[in-house]
Amino acid sequence: MEQNDETHWVDASGKRWPKRPAYETGVFGRCPRCGEGHIFTGFLTMREDCEVCGLNYSFADPADGPAVFVQLFACVPGVIFMIMLEIIARPGVWVHLAVGVPVLILTTLLPMRPIKGWLIAAQFTNSAQEAGTAQLWANLHGPKSVAAISESSDESV
Repeated sequence: MEQNDETHWVDASGKRWPKRPAYETGVFGRCPRCGEGHIFTGFLTMREDCEVCGLNYSFADPADGPAVFVQLFACVPGVIFMIMLEIIARPGVWVHLAVGVPVLILTTLLPMRPIKGWLIAAQFTNSAQEAGTAQLWANLHGPKSVAAISESSDESV
């Protein structure tokens, strides 16, 4: 994949796709390049490639990122809610089970897919890669992309 200008992605066949921010595509499970295809086949299972533009998703490795964000921004408030419920109302165990379990399940499962999609789209839009993998990137994407990456990293220093 080459990036010819600031406003469009250009695929191997020369087709141009308008650039969109990761929060517009990934959060909704859409392809980060075309914005029309899907990232997932199931709830969290990634596709091999986009069914519309053919973008190969092998670059994507969100690893534990979605789980970390969910723990920080969903689990912690859910647990605080349960602790405050105990402190204020002192309900029976059955209330904790009836209220707490659904609250914790909903606050952990519902945001997982949008966060994973956002992280995948962010990896694509920022050309993210592990440090020290420039040679691997060159083998996968050609030497021009490595030169572009090294130029952008030189500018940021």
